[in-house]
This record gives sequence, C-alpha cells and structure tokens, in this order.
Amino acid sequence: MDALLLRSLTPSVLAVLVRRGAGFAAAEDAVQDALVEALRVWPDDPPRDAKGWLVTVAWRKFLDATRSDTARRRREDRVDEEPAPGPASAVDDTLQLYFLCAHPSLTSASAVALTLRAVGGLTTRQIARAYLVPEATMAQRISRAKRTVSGVRFDRPGDVATVLRVLYLVFNEGYSGDVDLAAEAIRLTRQLAAAIDHPEVAGLLALMLLHHARRAARTAPDGGLVPLAEQDRGRWDTRAIAEGVAVLQAALARDRLGEFQAQAAIAALHADAPEAAETDWVQIVEWYDELLRLTDSPVVRLNRAVAVGEADGPRAGLAALAELDDSLPRHTAAAAYLHERDGDLATAARLYAEAAHKATHLGERDHLTRQAARLNTRRRQ
Repeated sequence: MDALLLRSLTPSVLAVLVRRGAGFAAAEDAVQDALVEALRVWPDDPPRDAKGWLVTVAWRKFLDATRSDTARRRREDRVDEEPAPGPASAVDDTLQLYFLCAHPSLTSASAVALTLRAVGGLTTRQIARAYLVPEATMAQRISRAKRTVSGVRFDRPGDVATVLRVLYLVFNEGYSGDVDLAAEAIRLTRQLAAAIDHPEVAGLLALMLLHHARRAARTAPDGGLVPLAEQDRGRWDTRAIAEGVAVLQAALARDRLGEFQAQAAIAALHADAPEAAETDWVQIVEWYDELLRLTDSPVVRLNRAVAVGEADGPRAGLAALAELDDSLPRHTAAAAYLHERDGDLATAARLYAEAAHKATHLGERDHLTRQAARLNTRRRQ
C-alpha cells in the first residue's frame, strides 16, 4: 500500500468531514481512525475508490464517537445524515482546508502550527524546529489550538498571510527532505496564485520555483549535500528559474514589497549568476536589509552576516555575526565558514565539528563532519 497516497488523501477527507459539520478535533480523530483501518484492510482488499472509502469509514468513525457522547435522539438524526457509500467528489479541498484551519479564533502562530500538524503532515518536532522553540512548547501550543477550535463551526476562513506562512514552512520541510512535500506546496501555491491577485502570493510562488530549480544539484551521488557555491549550475532547472523570475518581476512592479518577494529577489540574484564568483553579493546584502526592515528575523540577520562576509570580506561577516545570539541554528556553521574564508583553519575545523554535533538533519550533519575532516587533513599536510 502506498503511504504517500494515504497522506495525499488525508486533507481532502478531513475537509469533507468538517464541511459536513464535524468539529475539527473530532474530524481529525475520525480520519486518523480511518487511516489505521486502511492500513489493516487495504493490503488484502484495496478499494477501487480510495478517497470514497476513506470518507465513508471516517464519517462512520465520527458517528460512532458521537453516539457515545450524545443523546439517543441526536444520534438517530446523525445516522440519517450518513451518506451512502460510493465515489467521492474529485474536487481538491486541500487549499480550502488550509484557510479553514487559519480560523479567526486562533492567533496566527497557533493557526500555522495547527495546520502544519493536521494538514501539512509535519511532526511536532519539525514544527518546533521551524519556530526555534522546544518541542514541548510547540506540543502545548498545538494542543491549545485544538481545544480552542473544538466544536467550532469552520465557516469563517482565516487570512491569506497565515496560509502563506503555512505553505512556506511546508515547502521548507519538503525542500530539505521529502520531494513530494515540496512539490505539493508549490502546487497549492499555484492554486492560490490563480485564485487571488496578491503580490505576496506571487512572491512566495517565485521563491519556491527559484529554490526548487536547484534541487537536482543540491545532492551528490553519495547523498551528501552540495553547498550553493559548489553546485553544478548546468543541472539547475532553467525553465523553473525563468518562470520564477517572471512571476517575481510582475509582483515587484506593483510596488507592494513583502518578505516573500524580498526572499525571492535574493534567490533570483543567485540564479542569475553563471558562476558562484559572479554573484552580486552587494545587492544581496541590500535585499537582506529590506528583508530585515520587514521582518527583523534573527535567521535573516544570520544570513545577512554571511552575505556581508562575501561582499565586504570574512572579518566584516564575523563582526556582524558576533552581534547575534550564538544559540541560533546554523550560527556555528556560519562562523566556521567565515573563519575558513579568513584563513583560520584550526578554528574553522573546530567549529565545523561543533556545528555537526548540533545539526538535526542527517545530511547537514554529514556535510559539516566532512568539512571538519577536510580542514583537519589540510592542516596536517
């Protein structure tokens, strides 16, 4: 049985139950029960209509749970509403569900966390890492969000900004791991761009296309990560780059700059350089300044410090890095890179090894370990 098929169908099935009147928490429980049943039954008896099967079983699971908590009369009313088994609608409800999860009763941060967990398929640990908070803190945030919307009618969709944030984080997780997750984020953002004339929607789509265009070159044959400066640019997807640049230019022309447009502009400058040495780092630093004005994000400050190191020299980059909290993810790796650029191989090797120890992604950990070993070998020669 294809686990990816189950994951891809989950949002649509959840949306159907919510639309029929199930509270979000109850609908999520019912869908999970249906997935467990599918894992048990499908290997020996696969259904002809997978979505229809899941909708039918999930609705019955929901009704069974409702019967145990409600009066007999209400139970009988709900039983009468049970749909007959049969083919389900082929309409893709995923994007609608993203909007419904961004409910006005939730804060933006809670809505994003809930949607990433319930619809995006991310684990609590992945979400916590994206938000730079402990896993226990994020688990509590998601639990509170579920309690807040439990029993609420999802008839007031949330705002575009929250949905964009969710799509961005889903793409980031997919970009560093699951290809299908990144592709799904792009697909949904295309749908959103077709439905809503908004420059930040276009900015996010451009950003995704420009980053995804480099995917084939990001991994070596042995599975190791290849840094941007060392990638074979002949393997970049020029069609995706051209589309991303065109989408970005149209968005920037509207003079309503947002953070995703600024990030896409940085990605476009990288894509525009035929070789790493020809990258316009001065202009990239200027775009990071714009991005800081919009977000004041510590991660943006970290990336800007590295860009300053490229534009003005490694010591300038190290000076910018020294102003930041050294507990930031990838702070140690950035310091290692800048020290290597400055010729301090001993410090760089030590910091690469330290960064590898801190890394949470296996591919990143292996890359940093190899960097440390490479410098140690050079020092012994």
